[in-house]
Amino acid sequence: MSAPLLHMPNSLEEAVRLLAEDPEAKCLAGGATLVAMMNAGLVQPSALVSLRKIEGLAGIQRHADGSVGVGAMTRHRTTANSSALEAGQTVVKQAASVIANPPVRNMGTMGGSIAFADPGADYPPALVAADAEIELIGGDGTRRLKAVDFFTDWYQTALEPGELVAAIHLPAGDARATGHYDKLARVEGDYATASVAVVLTLAGDSCAGIAIAVGACGPKPIRLAEAERKLIGGKLDDASLAAAGALLAEAADPVDDVRASADYRRLVIPRLVRRAVRAARAQAR
Repeated sequence: MSAPLLHMPNSLEEAVRLLAEDPEAKCLAGGATLVAMMNAGLVQPSALVSLRKIEGLAGIQRHADGSVGVGAMTRHRTTANSSALEAGQTVVKQAASVIANPPVRNMGTMGGSIAFADPGADYPPALVAADAEIELIGGDGTRRLKAVDFFTDWYQTALEPGELVAAIHLPAGDARATGHYDKLARVEGDYATASVAVVLTLAGDSCAGIAIAVGACGPKPIRLAEAERKLIGGKLDDASLAAAGALLAEAADPVDDVRASADYRRLVIPRLVRRAVRAARAQAR
């Protein structure tokens, strides 16, 4: 197959138009995910629409209300090193810090990563736990979706034809909150075999609020209000953590692949949940 055409638009409007005119075209952000998938023959776009020349798509901005906006072209390295992410938002910072390896973190972008929605990627569960919103731009204008609604199925998102990811928005949340991201992988830098993102708020020794999202154990991150209710108001003891972990494992829909079997993933979910929550609690004190 011939090499895809490369477009270098100078504005979002031009990029959206190019995507709308060619349904087989793909956005090129950092290229870390897309190029790897092209090399593996998993995607064969007719054209690449580079976002490199478009101003305003990179950078992290903290707003007066404590919320944070992350441009889609922001590199993983920038996110991992940012001081703008505070309290529960740090779960996203931690996820960025363990993506692949330094060369990939220097090249890859948050928007490019989440647009491909790899279930084993690090951002999806972290963004779901942080209650992030994804800003999308298309021919009909701009819209925002909760991260939990953006990831829809295996390698699928709610992006409509002609739309692209413009930014990721993290709410301020509780100033007392802390975030923790824990990842089980075969080797350092690999995609997750299973992962858990936690945003925890303590009131004394009790859990005042918690968000838990499990990654790499189904087509999209798993978050259950029922599991979180098991922990809110309690002391985060072993019994309550085991109960919450069991509910999340039951809700999981993992597959057998080169990293682990589905049964193994279900087995480790409660243990990983317990470890991640304990680490978040230790950070909060």
